[in-house]
Amino acid sequence: MKFRIDNMTCGGCARSVTATIKDLDENATVTIDVATKLVDVESSASAEQLISALTEDGFPPVIA
Repeated sequence: MKFRIDNMTCGGCARSVTATIKDLDENATVTIDVATKLVDVESSASAEQLISALTEDGFPPVIA
């Protein structure tokens, strides 16, 4: 799954996004490009679960 998170502006944001995803699925693979604001996730969690958790944590994603 690929998401764009427009308010992800720094490494700290990227770490927070990664932590949120890992809280849902500790085995998830997360690749983040802060410059393009893109997050690539391989996870057993559904897109809906990820979107909900990221939105709750202040990083509302859009499916890219």
